[in-house]
Formats: sequence, C-alpha cells, structure tokens
Amino acid sequence: MDFNSTVKGSLLEGFYPKGWDMKKIDACCANKPSDITKPQKFWNKDFQPVQCDSLAEFDVKMGHEIANEIKKAADRKEKIIFILPVGPMGMYKWAVYFLKEWNQDCKHVWCFNMDEWADAKGNTLTGDASFQYAMEQAFYNPLGKLTVPKDHRNFATKANLPTYPAKIEALKKAGAKLVLVYGIGRMCHIAFWEPTIGAEFKTDAEWKKQPYRVAVKLHPLTIEQNAITSFKSRTTLVPCRANTMGPGLMFQADYAIGGADGALGRGMQWQGMSLWMTLRYGPNRHVTSSYIPTLPGRLFFLKELAGPLVAEAN
Repeated sequence: MDFNSTVKGSLLEGFYPKGWDMKKIDACCANKPSDITKPQKFWNKDFQPVQCDSLAEFDVKMGHEIANEIKKAADRKEKIIFILPVGPMGMYKWAVYFLKEWNQDCKHVWCFNMDEWADAKGNTLTGDASFQYAMEQAFYNPLGKLTVPKDHRNFATKANLPTYPAKIEALKKAGAKLVLVYGIGRMCHIAFWEPTIGAEFKTDAEWKKQPYRVAVKLHPLTIEQNAITSFKSRTTLVPCRANTMGPGLMFQADYAIGGADGALGRGMQWQGMSLWMTLRYGPNRHVTSSYIPTLPGRLFFLKELAGPLVAEAN
C-alpha cells in the first residue's frame, strides 16, 4: 500500500504537476545511498555532487566555492556574474570569511538575486522578510569595504527583473563568467520556477528559453516548505506568488554551485526526494531541477538526504 495504489479518488489526485511520473520518481528514490554520486549518462562531464557529513561542513565548502570563484575571476582580471538565492543561506557567512581573509574585494562582481516574494501584480515584499534584506544582512553588509558595489546588485522587483536579460547579456559579451548559485525546492524548483509551468509549453526547448516571470503562482508545497524553513511554521505569513528568473537565464550559466541541506532533525527531512529526482529523473521541463546535472559545477548535499528513503516506525 503506497501513494500510487491509493491516490485515485483521494484529495491528492491532480495535486502534483501533470508531467510528474510518480512511478519514475519512486524508482529514483529507491537507489542505494552509496550510488548517489554515480555519474549518469545525461550528466555534464564536469558536474560533481559533493557529499557533506554535517551542516557545518556543507556551509564551509559551499561558501568557499563561492569565494573562490570571486577570487579566481579577480586573479584573471575578469568580471564575474552571480545569480544568487536566499536559501540555502549558511554559505554566505563563510564566503564573507574567506574573502576577508584574502582581502579580496568584489568590485568586479555583479549579482542578480533570482527571486523575491510578490503579490498578484508583481509588487515585491519589503522589510526584514524580503530576500533583499536577507542578502544585505548575510552577504553585502558583512563584507564592509570589500562588498559588491551597490549599482552591481540586482533584485527581482517588478521594474528591475525585466532588465536582467539585457544586463547579463552585456556582461557576458564583455567576457564575464556567469555562475548560478542555487538551492533545490521541495517541488524541484530552481529559483521559484515551479514545475507546473512546464505544462504551458509543448517542448522543453521552448520552456528553456523563458527568461523570467512576474507574479508566478507558487505551488502549495512550496508555500509549506517556506512556512517550515523561513516563517517558523506560520503559513499565514507566506506570500502565494513571487517574481522569479527562468531557465532562459539560469541555465545559460557557465558554472553552477548548488546546495541541498534540507534536514530537520530527529531523522526528519524534506529534500531527499527532490535531491534524487534532480540527479536521476533526466532533463525534463516538468522537473525544473532535472537540468542541473547538465551544467558544469558542484552540488553540495548532506549525507543523510541520500537515504535510504524508507518509512520508519514512530
């Protein structure tokens, strides 16, 4: 007795994206934990999942990866572009630490936050619950005199998000490397590009061209994920829409630095299935994160997310 054998006629029938193959998802999650880093045919030859034994190790390694990309670009005397998330967040304090240790400034860095909470008209959240505030407190302000110049920082407001494609294109033409930093949502979104959007397009190629969306409708499980991880379980505080980058910008990255740290304690977690889907489902517009392994880069993940993903007695 399981989901597939009981879903018909239940309240969950039709709840998940139409394009999701639940039997295939179950097969993805049934792999041995020790096989999680085993390369697949669709992976980029320079894609590498990196297992971390603890959250502390995860934060340090991911933070070092970000800081090292900034330093290497400076050593090459090149500009560098970062697409940045607010989640995961622990890596930012370590990126700051390494940059300060190296006395490395960020004058050559341009940053584009991938998303922001919004209402139905695309007006964005302000104040201490906004992603802009979180970025300023975690990364920009602690860097002090070494920080990213203010006119190099971009946030996903209704007015500014549509300028992202031209700005990024101009920087790339000037020789800048584009680095995508990301987390993986419970619904396998990257940024807030929900898998439900896939049903709007006839082909993956058409879907992959989409640069951004204003006031995207968020899936109920995305709301609940953020209620748990960011709002102390208080669903009533979570906006139901967001402005977000799309695959047309994110997946043109030259390098990607990802993180999966969704463990909750006492053996509970929310990100194991999402991680396995990312690594095994294969590129598909109905599973946004399934394109991640096609990019060069590193995906850092907590060891316990590999499973085994099986039921336990309570």
